[in-house]
Amino acid sequence: MSDAQRESDPHHPSPITHRQPLRIALIRQRYTDFGGAERFVANAVEALRQEGAQLTLVTRQWKPDGNGQPLICNPFYLGSVWRDWGFARCVCNTLKKHSFDLVQSHERIACCDVYRAGDGVHREWLKQRRRSMGFLGRLGIALNPYHHYTMAAERRLFASPGLKAVICNSRMVKEEIRYHFGVPEDKLHVIYSGVDTAAYHPGLSALHRESVRTRYAIPQEAPLFLFVGSGFERKGVETLLAAFAKLPDTPYLMVVGKDKHQDRFQRLAIRLAVQDRVRFTGGQTDAKPFYGAADAFVLPTRYDPFPNAALEAFASGLPVITSTKSGAAELIENGKNGYVCEALDEACLAQSMRAVLGPGLADRQAAARATVEALDVRATTPQLLQLYLRLAV
Repeated sequence: MSDAQRESDPHHPSPITHRQPLRIALIRQRYTDFGGAERFVANAVEALRQEGAQLTLVTRQWKPDGNGQPLICNPFYLGSVWRDWGFARCVCNTLKKHSFDLVQSHERIACCDVYRAGDGVHREWLKQRRRSMGFLGRLGIALNPYHHYTMAAERRLFASPGLKAVICNSRMVKEEIRYHFGVPEDKLHVIYSGVDTAAYHPGLSALHRESVRTRYAIPQEAPLFLFVGSGFERKGVETLLAAFAKLPDTPYLMVVGKDKHQDRFQRLAIRLAVQDRVRFTGGQTDAKPFYGAADAFVLPTRYDPFPNAALEAFASGLPVITSTKSGAAELIENGKNGYVCEALDEACLAQSMRAVLGPGLADRQAAARATVEALDVRATTPQLLQLYLRLAV
């Protein structure tokens, strides 16, 4: 889009003019090919650079992208508490040596102007996690120093006088932050993560359905549910397998994602006698072929502020079944483009999985795609730009 076109388009902000170029630091500790937060950062970096911003990544490690040199903060550590504390200390010391108009963090670090709460509220996640645990599990959480450190870091972050804004990726997260920390309403901004609707689209079915199903020995005509996510305990794979076992023996399930305890969930599939119809693929750098192979998407997560995988599924034309503690539930109209269940309710999940494949599936798939037409990544970037411009004044 030309500068003249931008100026005439009320929905697109003018190019960044504050101290050309606007200097923004983005803090993210680690990069993983499978991480939703990393995809958000990568998309934001590219889009903001195209708009004229000067982006500097502050990180332990990042894949070279040919667009500038990141600031590396990689102090030695042993254990997760030392890891996060050491990184936060290094970042704050490093920022003192550089000049930025805005510092946006994706980590719980108090020396930032803008915090994107992509990981939600840690104490809320622990609350949801404890629900399915016995005494020893709850005791383990209570005695774990990492949880105490993380909750203390959250308190320091949200109480910081230098914090200008919090980007919440769902209304759920906004209300949790306001409830637990009393952050003023005018500091809380809901900006949904965007999805590349050109890359993720219903046409993926024609491109990949046959080949993926052939590769994983799934009948072409069989109904196929898809799960995409790393960290199987939090994302609800145990509940998903239990619900899947309640279905007729015709559907199949693909579990796409990375988990160091994957063998435990594979053993559960065996105990539930569904191992012949469940495919564990491991982590995938490109999930598009799997969206193309599936008929519906299921993510009964115990806690997920706003799963990017759900957005990708919607964009690919897959109705989404998720939980009440998923930010994606805010986009679902039950029966129209998906279903919402309580995370541990196996019966509701099984009923929803049966219903989503029933009459009207094609209509639900079309409605799924329509759900995210306005959430294209190119449409959400202007919201970030407008917020940055206001804050940098």
